[in-house]
Amino acid sequence: MHWTNDNELFALMREHLYTAVVGDILDKMGYLNQFLPQRLQALREDMIVIGRAMPVLEADCFEELSTSKNNPILAQPFGLMLDALDSLKENDVYICTGSSPTYALWGELMSTRAMKCGAVGAVVDGFSRDTRGIYKLNFPTFSQGRYARDQAPRGKVIDYNCSIEIGGVTIEPGQIVFGDLDGVLVIPKEVEKEVILGAYEKATGENIVQQKIEEGMSAREAYDTYGIL
Repeated sequence: MHWTNDNELFALMREHLYTAVVGDILDKMGYLNQFLPQRLQALREDMIVIGRAMPVLEADCFEELSTSKNNPILAQPFGLMLDALDSLKENDVYICTGSSPTYALWGELMSTRAMKCGAVGAVVDGFSRDTRGIYKLNFPTFSQGRYARDQAPRGKVIDYNCSIEIGGVTIEPGQIVFGDLDGVLVIPKEVEKEVILGAYEKATGENIVQQKIEEGMSAREAYDTYGIL
């Protein structure tokens, strides 16, 4: 498995890997908490997201435009969300947290703009909406579920391209985000090559074990022989 750029890498990952096998390698390397919480699921089961994290920090607010004048961000519609969207670039994943799960953090128009910027998916620790529109765009979206309630008077982006945390998992800008129908994980940048190569080797071995079990090999013999089950 060889790649020279992210486009090649992500194409190879899409073809050969899945979150379970990558998670297994992360576990073996001692990175035991890289899966985001189970509540974050693909909006449609065939959606796969593979790209680089562009983390976004959201916060609840209680009026659409603040009049306190203490924080100019709160006086802007959506806070910094429009700037965060426009900052997306090729292979980015918009990944957002910080607010209460009481409104939608992602929708069709956001997906349209993200696609125009070259982004490849969104992972939001909250809800998404405009589901039919997102289906039509076929934009990979992972969220807590579908809910039409708007964020405009309820939440604002207060920072982006910054460190965030979801379910105890720290997400830094530029880390690989990988999600499929079994969940979403984050690969630490310092070990990404080792993790991906290890996952490819394990996935190849699992194909062999699958064949041997289908031919009648016992689970014990398969594990003793290949160290995989």
